[in-house]
Amino acid sequence: MHLEAVRARIEQAARRAGRDPSEVTIVAVTKTHPIDAVRCAAEAGLGDVAENKVQEALAKMAEWPEAPVRWHLIGHLQRNKAKLAVGRFALIHSLDSIRLAAALEAAAAVQGITQDVLVQVNVAREPQKDGVAPEDVDALVAHVTAQPHLALKGFMTMAPLTDDVAVQRATFRGLRELRDGLSAGRQPSAVSLLSMGMSSDFEIAVEEGATHLRLGTVLFGERQP
Repeated sequence: MHLEAVRARIEQAARRAGRDPSEVTIVAVTKTHPIDAVRCAAEAGLGDVAENKVQEALAKMAEWPEAPVRWHLIGHLQRNKAKLAVGRFALIHSLDSIRLAAALEAAAAVQGITQDVLVQVNVAREPQKDGVAPEDVDALVAHVTAQPHLALKGFMTMAPLTDDVAVQRATFRGLRELRDGLSAGRQPSAVSLLSMGMSSDFEIAVEEGATHLRLGTVLFGERQP
């Protein structure tokens, strides 16, 4: 596990942007890796672990029920899986529609809990990716914040798969500016999280204000088939 090198890169990027590195949380992405990757992350002091698929996450939770980690769901969530996800994940990063919000709200209401969520935004407008369009964010945010059993904590996005730093930076900056615009008039901490940046672009994301980095390959090596 290459954690110390990654932390050094995060610190350097944060310093370049005049940020405190402690503002940045590493979310270790263990999808397709065995439970040993979760154990490795926990032993290294990483308290946040993410999976893309509900079923894979639930299997790992069952394999290590006492795991001292906060589980995140970062992949696309189907509405019919909402009842399986609610209450099992500390944070769901991929809320991207009013219909999914309704399913999550209903499931959380049944359990009598409040589920923390992020709204996923397709800042780069890539047709193959999930996420609400930037012009539809206001309506989705208004709907989510009106739900008694959902707590909107911030936003998530993915940059295009490219080596063009300008494109990466524009995507991440776009999400930050969107958050800042929507947060005007709210309590500063109400909608503050920015989940953006993966193994290939996380330093740019840190420079643009990321609070949560979704890192897999750079920590654990190439994913297993």
